[in-house]
Order: sequence, then structure tokens, then C-alpha cells
Amino acid sequence: MRKSFILAAILLGLSGCGNQVPGDSANAAVNNTGNSITIKDFADRTVSFPAVPTKIAALANGETDIIQALGGDLVGRPTSTDSSVGKELQNVEQVGSTHGIDLEKIAYLGPDVVLGNNPMNMKDIPAIEGIGSKMVLTSANSIDEIKKQIVLFGQLLHKDDKAKELIGQIDTKVQQLQTAQNQTKPRVLLVYGAPGTYMAALNNSLSGDILVTAGGENIAADYPKLENYPQYAQLNSEKIIQSNPQLVLIMSHGNSEKVKEGFMKEMQQNAAWNSLDAVKNNRVEVLPADLFGTSPGTRIIEAIDYLAKLLQAVKG
Repeated sequence: MRKSFILAAILLGLSGCGNQVPGDSANAAVNNTGNSITIKDFADRTVSFPAVPTKIAALANGETDIIQALGGDLVGRPTSTDSSVGKELQNVEQVGSTHGIDLEKIAYLGPDVVLGNNPMNMKDIPAIEGIGSKMVLTSANSIDEIKKQIVLFGQLLHKDDKAKELIGQIDTKVQQLQTAQNQTKPRVLLVYGAPGTYMAALNNSLSGDILVTAGGENIAADYPKLENYPQYAQLNSEKIIQSNPQLVLIMSHGNSEKVKEGFMKEMQQNAAWNSLDAVKNNRVEVLPADLFGTSPGTRIIEAIDYLAKLLQAVKG
């Protein structure tokens, strides 16, 4: 029971854990006339505002980053114990997260809009609307979805040109990597979890998409999806050993070293683990939580760069 709870908790911490992928209509402003604005979010909901929102609350880091990059006004940010929050956010009130909204704080702040996750925060819409705010739902399961978020938030804030600029920067980075890539794709295992609960990230997860874009081969790409969390799969020691990854990357938004220690202890129960190329060459690494433990928003460029450099080191 405890293991299931931990599994749910760590996945709910991911901004991109929803499994609904929006169509192009999710990006389109339905109607912008005068000062009013109407958009369609990733849940295919039409949301209207009498004017461009000037008070915004975000429940996840990726959305927070995008709004900042677009020059929006944040009155609420995700609750965090991270002391490295930038100066511009230190005085912004913490309002909970996608899996636990502080309604009392949101009611006090009175934001025009609360940015949540689809489908996770669908259930919270009545409560948010009940205190006089609107809710816009998005998700970030891929680089393309982050780009769609940028487009949508650009429309919401009437910052379309800035949104295009940000997307252009992402596209440029992706194009540079694709041009530089050769046929050699290092074999990689992406692990997400907490002590005692570990999963393999699939290619339909954000981290999996970043890995493929950066030029790696995800050895778990064909693992069966978990029913409740289709971006992840159960670890399979035998298949991992058979695939012989050259690089093992661990993601967590908890205590990274404890996560790595627990994972290594679990894997070392199989005597063949130490024969893996990744283990022999000391290439079992913990990825930065701010880039891979949650959606990084516009910092997706940094995340792609980070993985590309790790992969290049494997190639030599």
C-alpha cells in the first residue's frame, strides 16, 4: 500500500504526467476582440476572460517558467522546499501544486487564472471557479507539448510575438542536434522514482522525448506501459541486462543521492548488474531535478543540451 502511495506521489509531482495529447485546436485562440480573450485549453475547454489576465497562479514549475519568460505577472507559484528559487519568485506566494492546491491561499490572492494540469486538475475546476478564478489546463509530456503551452500562454497574455521567439529558440536547438547527430546512438536507461519505487521512462514521457531528441536510444522503449501511468513501465532487470545500457540516468524530485543509492542496491541483487557497460564505466548518474524531475518549461533547451553532452561523453 505504501509503495503504491509513493508511486502516485512522485508521478503527481510531474507537470507532464497527464496522458491526453491535445490536437492543434488546443493551441488556437477562439476569439480575441477588443480587450476580451477566449482560448481553448488542452482539455478542449473554451475559457474566456474580459481582459488579459494580470494576476496568474501556476501550480507547476514549467508553467511558472513560461509565464516568467513571456513577461506575465505571477501572484502564486508552486509550493517548494527548494531554497534555490530565483530572486524574482522569492516574494511570490506559494499556492500548493498540481496534486494539492491551497484553495485558501488562492482565494486570498484572487488570481484571474490558475494554470493546472490536464487531466489531473480537472476535478479542481469547480472549486477554483467557486472562489472567482478561472482555470486553464495543459500538460507537458513532450517537447512539442511544451511548445504548445508557450503558444497558448502567449495568446492568453497577448504575447504572441514573444511566444514565437521562444519556440524559435527551441526549434533551433533541436535542429542543431539533428544536424550534428550520426548513426551512433548510445543505449540509455532512464529511471524515475524514489527509494523503493523505481520505473523506466518510456519515449512518450517528456524525459524519453528529450533523450531521443538528444540522440540516445531508450532501451525501455518497448516495455509494457503501466496502466495508470502510461509514460512509464515497470523495471525489468533481465531485459536491462540483456540490453546492456551504456548510460543509466536517474530522475527524482526527492533526495537524489538516496534515490541513486536505493536503485543501485536494488539492481545489484542481480549478479550480472556489475557487468553492464554503464556500471563498469561509472556512468550511472542523477539528472538535475529542476530540468528532469518536472517539466522545465522554456528551459527545455538546457535539458536537451545537458543530455546531449552526456551522450557525447559516452561516444567519446
